[in-house]
Amino acid sequence: MEAHLSRVVPRTTLLVCLCLLISAPFSADAAGYKTTNFVVSAPTPQLAKEIGDTAEMWRRQLAVEWLGKDLPAWSKPCPINARVAPGMGAGGATSFVFDRGEVFGWKMNIQGSRERILDSVLPHEVTHTIFASHFREPLPRWADEGACTTVEHPAEIAKQERNLVNFLKTGRGIPFKQLFAMKEYPSDVMPLYAQGHSLAQWLIESRGRQAFLEFLADGMHDDNWQRAVHQHYGFNDLVSMQHTWNDWVKQGRPRLTPETSPVGALAAQAPNVSPANRVNGQQAIYRGQSPDDVTPIPASTVSPSSTKGPVTVASASGSVYAEAAARAERDRQQATRKGGASAASSASVYDASRDTGVIRR
Repeated sequence: MEAHLSRVVPRTTLLVCLCLLISAPFSADAAGYKTTNFVVSAPTPQLAKEIGDTAEMWRRQLAVEWLGKDLPAWSKPCPINARVAPGMGAGGATSFVFDRGEVFGWKMNIQGSRERILDSVLPHEVTHTIFASHFREPLPRWADEGACTTVEHPAEIAKQERNLVNFLKTGRGIPFKQLFAMKEYPSDVMPLYAQGHSLAQWLIESRGRQAFLEFLADGMHDDNWQRAVHQHYGFNDLVSMQHTWNDWVKQGRPRLTPETSPVGALAAQAPNVSPANRVNGQQAIYRGQSPDDVTPIPASTVSPSSTKGPVTVASASGSVYAEAAARAERDRQQATRKGGASAASSASVYDASRDTGVIRR
C-alpha cells in the first residue's frame, strides 16, 4: 500500500472491505428518486434527483472511458443512501454479489458535501461497479482503490499525492512484492490508497486504460505478477518496476503519455500479449473510499493473509462497517441455507476495521 497466495474461489464468498466510519445511520425520513439503475434516498427531493441523475451520467461516461462501451441496465436498480452536509467528510461503501456469472445485489452508501458527492464519491463508487461488471472477481486492493481514485476531483487526488510523499518519507510505503500480493486491506490503510492511486495513474498514463485492465486480468488469472508486469509493461520484475515508479515520484510525478513514458518503450520490447479478458468467480465485494482528512494511524507491519476460512468481524457499532458486516452475514447465512454445508465452510466475512484504530476526519 512476498509470497503469492493461492486461493480457491468458492461458489459464494462474502467480503467486507471498507475504510470509512460513519457515526450515524441514514435517515428513515429521506426523500427518494428512481432512475433506470439507481434508487436514491437523500435529505431532499432535489438532492435525490441530482444524485440519481449524476450517478447515471457517471455510469455511462466511465463505462465508455474504461470499457469502450456502455453497460447494460442492471436487473434491479442499486439503492443509494446519501448523507449530505456542508463540510462532511466524503466517502462511501458499495456492495454487490457475483453468483454463477451474474452480478447483482448492488447497494451503495455515500456521504459528504454536495460537491464532493457529485464530483468524487459517485465516480469513485460507480467505477467499483464497472470493474465488478467487467472482471467478475475482486481486484487487487491497490488496483481497485487506486484506479477508482483516479476519477475523483483534482482536489481529492491532490490529497492522495501529498499523503504519498509523506508516507514514503516516513517509511510507510509498501514494497511492490507485498502490495501486489495483498488480498485484504492492511491495518495501515491510507498508504495503500495513496500508493495505489499513484501506481495506477502511472500505468494508465504510460499505456492507457485498456492496457491497464488487460494487465490486471492477466495477473489475476494466476497471481503471477512478475510475469504480468514483464509481458504488459516490459519490467523484468516487480523490484525494477518499483524503482522506476519511485524515480517518477521523485521527479514530481510529471504527466506522461504512451509516447513520452519510459514504460511505453519497455513495453514495446516485451513479448506481444493478447487481451486476457479472463474473468470468473462468484464473489460478494464491499469497497470503500477514503475520508476527506485522516488523522495518521499507527504504522504497522503489513502482510498478505489467506482468504480461506471464516473470519471474525470486529464490532463497529453505529458505523458503515457494522451495517455492511451485518448485511454480509445475513447474505452468508442465506447462501448457507441454499447451498448447504459446502457453502457454509467456504463463506467468509472480512472487515477492514478489525485490529485498527478509528480513522477520523
